Amino acid sequence: MDLYAHISSNKRKSLLLIALFLAVVGLLGCAFGIYIGNIFVGAAFAFILSTILVLVNFYSGDKLILKMSHAVPADRKKYPHLVNTVEGLAIAAGIPTPKIYVIEDSAINAFATGRDPKHASVTATTGAIERLKRDELEGVIAHELAHIRNYDIRMMMFVVVLIGVISLLSDLFLRSMIYRRREGNRKAEGPLGAIIIIIGLLLAILAPLIAQLIKLAVSRQREFLADSDGSLISRNPKGLANALKKIMNDKEPLVEAANKATAHLFIENPLRTFKGNVNALFQTHPPIEERIRRLEAF
Repeated sequence: MDLYAHISSNKRKSLLLIALFLAVVGLLGCAFGIYIGNIFVGAAFAFILSTILVLVNFYSGDKLILKMSHAVPADRKKYPHLVNTVEGLAIAAGIPTPKIYVIEDSAINAFATGRDPKHASVTATTGAIERLKRDELEGVIAHELAHIRNYDIRMMMFVVVLIGVISLLSDLFLRSMIYRRREGNRKAEGPLGAIIIIIGLLLAILAPLIAQLIKLAVSRQREFLADSDGSLISRNPKGLANALKKIMNDKEPLVEAANKATAHLFIENPLRTFKGNVNALFQTHPPIEERIRRLEAF
């Protein structure tokens, strides 16, 4: 599969995963509505709640992420190579130059955030700036600019909000069932009511797990896409491949300011501790060995 076909394939897979995510939200909202006696009320509640949270995160989510990560604006005099690299590659990518931030951390890593190319930022650790060669740093930055150009930053913010909505709806559904039974309400009982309760309980219990798995799958697909598109921007797949090798062999991969909420944003999981196929479904990123193999094959 050539580079352009690889990018198209990843886009189709990501859209399918997002559709599954929306389906889980819709089903949970409808199940909640059926239980309270009005399917339209449940669906409308899920839609309104999702919309409110999306809007809040749309306009303030990136600022919160940067603050949580202890990122500070990059000083051109102190980090001239980083600033020049971002500016040059932004021109190559055909997007406005994003704001540039730095995290004081010896680990090699970077991430991008924002709501669109006009309101975006790129953040690199001091470890990446100091320990990567010129072409390797260019590969990492090009990867992050690809996330911006492809609106991955907006999509992943959207996915995080949907996970919150699904978890909240699940909790409300379970709490409402407990409350109604305590109050002696038996309207939903009977053969049909029992089936609805069972289905609703399964959805409420499993939906958060399903949502988390879909989120991780979306994140992994977007990393493959950003690797591919970043190679187009830098015109040097080997630069990113070599950077990933250094990240893979880093003896101190942990980014101190990272957490589970922001781990999926980084070029490689800053909290990685698990190995093996059993944990593959729960990883925020695809296997780094596979990413390197694909890049070296371009």
